[in-house]
Amino acid sequence: MLTAVDHVQLAAPPDSEDRLRVYYTDVLGMTEIPKPPVLAARGGCWFAAGPVQLHLGVEDDFRPARKAHPGLRVTGIEEYAQRLEERGAKVVWDENLPGHRRFYSEDPVGNRLEFLEPYEAAPAR
Repeated sequence: MLTAVDHVQLAAPPDSEDRLRVYYTDVLGMTEIPKPPVLAARGGCWFAAGPVQLHLGVEDDFRPARKAHPGLRVTGIEEYAQRLEERGAKVVWDENLPGHRRFYSEDPVGNRLEFLEPYEAAPAR
């Protein structure tokens, strides 16, 4: 039986770790977590925020996916979007998911990220 998502793996081009570290730590506010030595030798980097983990793995012929993306739940989405914009990240709002405020952004290598926050339905009249 599945109980949780342990992590999401995204791809990245070789030698992009420094740019990824800036984005995932300084822009998104995540913490870099150490990779096991046998995996660290492959390059890439891992990040966490509470129970959420994103792993970035090096892929020699990297091309960012056009639709595939992690959906990351946030609190205070307006403030979080402002944080990203203040740090130079593009924020694209999308109102097409009922019951949620959400926006998309991209990391420095073009990986698409969705940020969403559910809102309570308006009380029935």
